Amino acid sequence: MKKLSILVMCMTVSLVFAIDPVKDLSSYKVAKTEITNVSPFCISIVRGDYEMVKKMVELGSEVNKISEGMTPLMYAARYNRLEIIKLLVANGAKISTQNDKGYSAMKYAEISGAEDAKSLLMELKAK
Repeated sequence: MKKLSILVMCMTVSLVFAIDPVKDLSSYKVAKTEITNVSPFCISIVRGDYEMVKKMVELGSEVNKISEGMTPLMYAARYNRLEIIKLLVANGAKISTQNDKGYSAMKYAEISGAEDAKSLLMELKAK
């Protein structure tokens, strides 16, 4: 059983490196450790992969589920992902939700300098 686990782990690592076009891993390691425990749904949001986020929402991903202390909308606001913000809100994401730090999506947009996201959230909240 232990040998099987090691084999599966090695195959997974090999597959990741085979797919990943990044050759200089020194710069990649920092970004990778920052998103280690974040859900795949939120990683897609951070990357700005609208089609993947849309498909995941259609398949039932919870738009208000917290991942590493932030909701998907907080990630979208922090990284100024306007189309994803619209998609999440249209599918039930709560704009005023606060995390353990007391931050909302609006606050994340503000502290990250995502003025377009902040304006959009204010507009959507007013509706």
